[in-house]
Amino acid sequence: MMGLVSGRRRATSNASSRSSGEATEPLEDDTLVVEPDQGNVLSHIISQLRPGADLSKVVLPTFILEPRSMLERITNFMCHPEMLLPIPTIDDPVQRFVAVVKFYLSGWHIRPPGVKKPLNPILGEIFTCSWEFPDNTRAYYIAEQTSHHPPKSSYFYMVPGHNIRVDGTLKPRSKFLGNSAASMMEGTAILSILNRGKDPVKGERYTLTQPNMYARGILFGKMKYELGDHSYVRCPETGLSADIEFKTKGWVSGTYNAIGGTIKNDRTGEVLYELSGLWSEEMFIKNVKTGHKEMFFNALKSKPSPPICRPLEEQDERESQRLWAKTARAVKKRNHELATEEKTKVEELQREEAAKRANDGVEWRPRLFRRVKGGPGGPEEGEEELEWIINAQMSDGSIPCYRLDVTC
Repeated sequence: MMGLVSGRRRATSNASSRSSGEATEPLEDDTLVVEPDQGNVLSHIISQLRPGADLSKVVLPTFILEPRSMLERITNFMCHPEMLLPIPTIDDPVQRFVAVVKFYLSGWHIRPPGVKKPLNPILGEIFTCSWEFPDNTRAYYIAEQTSHHPPKSSYFYMVPGHNIRVDGTLKPRSKFLGNSAASMMEGTAILSILNRGKDPVKGERYTLTQPNMYARGILFGKMKYELGDHSYVRCPETGLSADIEFKTKGWVSGTYNAIGGTIKNDRTGEVLYELSGLWSEEMFIKNVKTGHKEMFFNALKSKPSPPICRPLEEQDERESQRLWAKTARAVKKRNHELATEEKTKVEELQREEAAKRANDGVEWRPRLFRRVKGGPGGPEEGEEELEWIINAQMSDGSIPCYRLDVTC
């Protein structure tokens, strides 16, 4: 859902005329949106880096920072509710799975301008928001930074009126690879369709992983953002799975932003569908049995639905937008000296708090999340990878903690 990210400027050519379904060059290269200061990346970071180095220990220049926290950026994947809300109404399990895959692929095109990295959340940082839908239902999102070393972001999303719930954790590991920086996106998300499945409490569950993220050309050449490697969508109850490859461009052949993949029945080994196209533009799905190929998702024509956030003055001091407000404002104004100063203040606060806890012998615990009660026979068996889960009961459809003034 989230490491080094980029945006694009679209060319004026008519994308709708490209209906072959084959992966071709994106309309315009992401690298065209670049700030002049990015030419100084080499002198700024080369002294700190060695191939394989952990980027979390490196001070990155503020001009490659996105003016929002990672906790907020995760919401990109909830910004196409038109892909998500119909899923619980689909009776056929195969078509329901296909719809989950479509929803999964719909969020990758949402990116800021330039090759950017979200602000690293500090321990205990929180972000909350909601969405309002035309049928008068609402969706709610709650996230908290549950670990700093290594970084772990825990999040929860629910649409009570549509029987949808998502529990997730994100564990990015950043590495320097020479002329590239990589964010290895560990962690998982569990999408639960609460009106489906054999278990009326847990519902029908889908496990989703993420591709890794690469920023190319950070020392010389053009800076370029790519998604790479394999990600998976799996539904153990139905035995269906999707293996999606986000293809990186080769030195000689290939194209940027291409995907390929299959949807198959793991119990029989039968491949049901093939996926192709560009995750930033048009993606296609082919029925292997019939040979029929059609548009799966068109990122060029799909308009994201941004979340609703409370005004800063109503937010808790630990909420992302209020916590990073001065830093974000300076980043947007390209006042990099002030952005660095304000960012340092927030990070110093975290260090002071850690030192005080160590001195007092106090163990830090998340405010809104608790440890998963997994293991054989545990109430959350199969959710161990999440590590932390929202600390509230949702059986009655209520969403406690949303305004952070309710005790969980």
